[in-house]
Parts: sequence; structure tokens; C-alpha cells
Amino acid sequence: CYTTDTKSREENKKTIESLHRLSVDIKKIRRLKEWVLLQDVAYVKEIAGILQEMGADETTVANILERCPEAILHTPAEVNSQRALWQLVCQNEKQLIKLIEQFPESFFTTEYHENQKANILFFQELGLKNNIITRFLTSAPNIFYNPVEKNKNLIETLQRNYLNLGGSDANMKIWILKLLSQNPFILLNTSTVIQENLEFLQKNDFTDHEVLQLLSKLKGFIFQLTPTTMQKSMHFSQNVFKCSDQELKQLVLKCPALLYYSVPVLEERLEGLLKEGISVSQIRETPMVLELTTQIVEYRIKKLSALGYDIKSGTLESLNGTKKDFEVNYGKIQSKKERPIFNPVAPINIED
Repeated sequence: CYTTDTKSREENKKTIESLHRLSVDIKKIRRLKEWVLLQDVAYVKEIAGILQEMGADETTVANILERCPEAILHTPAEVNSQRALWQLVCQNEKQLIKLIEQFPESFFTTEYHENQKANILFFQELGLKNNIITRFLTSAPNIFYNPVEKNKNLIETLQRNYLNLGGSDANMKIWILKLLSQNPFILLNTSTVIQENLEFLQKNDFTDHEVLQLLSKLKGFIFQLTPTTMQKSMHFSQNVFKCSDQELKQLVLKCPALLYYSVPVLEERLEGLLKEGISVSQIRETPMVLELTTQIVEYRIKKLSALGYDIKSGTLESLNGTKKDFEVNYGKIQSKKERPIFNPVAPINIED
């Protein structure tokens, strides 16, 4: 709505002057969001004043307004309401201003103020810690734009399914909080999607206990899939590993990535491994290696080869895991290689 007649409109001189006084890079705003400078009404001094009240210095104010120039189009009342709202979960204004500098767009989205407030209070009642809620506000702000009833319904659907799958009342709260902490984007789904995906797993002979296991291992990302994509990925894996339905199920439980990644991703990773001389039977033995990108696999194989470790004849376990896991394994192989065969301080066997 701002771009149709921008050529014929002139920049607001008062806005330009006010921004200039604050040492804001106006060229940067012209390049990224020129439409802000064309608006008749802007609250440059007022918004800068509120940020300074919170402890922002001149450089911080300029940085915030350069990254999110639309901040100056909000009224001081709107920004102060948002300030009070975020203070519900921030330890102090020092932490708040730091968050605003890092995530200005999230803070200056004031249109859903009532929904944001209701959702913050709901998450607090649910038992989520304030530091987790601030992480949600900055990294997954969309979940606060939902009406609180939608988020409540979704949580209730998850709780009901958890109990139906054999989860206990005692563990349910911990399970829900952990799931939300790992993947707040679950809340952008619908109850129907959750139901359909769980039913798909049950139809494919995963027991209730196994479904719960997958939910925990996949950190809720399973709800961002569809039965169709899961079916395609499973079908691809079954063809590659030439296994029965039961064997496939065990592979998926061992490596949920076989369910989560799309066929093109699995294909690319498989090709990368085969190109390195690794066999399909080795991959089947350690399918978790498919969780790693081709670049990571190449890098790790190169490092191990430099130590004389032949990945083609050995196990793929040494490739697996996080960066930290790999470094530990690599260290063990390295120290084993460097250890002398003859130990001069070992006790001598008399019979020898």
C-alpha cells in the first residue's frame, strides 16, 4: 500500500532532519524501506526518547532505527504498551533494550498487542520460564499473534494425544514444556494436522510407545510434515535399503531423519556417502549418518583419513553425532594412533 505512488510523493523533511540529528544512516533507510520516509506523520523524537529512557545510548538508538525504521510510525502510546508487555518477561530494562536491538521487528509489531499479552500470560500459567518466553517473542513472534484460544486448543490436543498414547499424567507437563521449548512453531499448526500425522504413524504399525518415542526424538518437527511426504520418504528408504516393513520401522526409530527429511535431501546425502566409497550396507547399519549434511560428512572423512582411518572398512559410528561428539571420537582415534606400541614403564612378566 506504500509503494503505488512513492515516485510522486516527497520525503518528509521533518522526519529526515530528526533522523539526521540522531546520526541515523538515512541512505540505508532509503535503500531498504524508503516508504517510511514518505509518511506524513512520524514520531522520531518520541520513539528515540522512549529507547533512551530504557538505557539505549546514541549508537544503539541509531542502530535500532536503521534496522527497523517503521518503529517511528508507531505512536508513543503503542510503544510504551509494548514496553510494559515485554517487561512481564524481561528481568530488567537492560535486558529489554538488548533484545530490542537484536530483534527490533519483533518488538515493534504492535498490531496484535492484546493477543500477545493473553499468550504471554497463558505461557506463564502453563509453566514456561520467562527466559523461554522471551526466546519465543524474538525467534517465533508469530505464535503470539494467534488468538490465545487457538494456542490453548492446540496444547489440549497435544496433552490428550500424549495420554492416549500411554503417557502418564505425572510426566505430561514436563513433556509439553520440553516440546514447546524445542519447537514453539508447533503452535502454528492446526489440531487436524497433529491428528492426521499421529494417525499416519499408527497406520504404519508404530506402537503407541514408539509414536511417543518419535515425537520426543523429532522435537515436535513431525507436526510440520504431512502423511504424503512421510510416506514418500519411507518408501524411498525401503527401496534403498531393500528391507521389510518391520525392518524399515526399526530403521526409522533408530534414525527419525528417514521420516523427517524429504526424498531430494535423502537422495543428495546418500549420493554424497556413496561417492566417498561408503556402502549401502554400512549406511543401513548406521543410518544416523544421514542426519549430517554432505559437507559435514566430507569434512569429517577428510580429517579421519589424515589419521590413516579408513572409513570404507571401518564403522560409520566415528562420523556420527554433534560437532562435540565427533571431536571426542576424533581425539580418541588420534591418541590411539600416537600411543607407543612398547610401554617402557609396563611391569615385566618374569616368565618372559
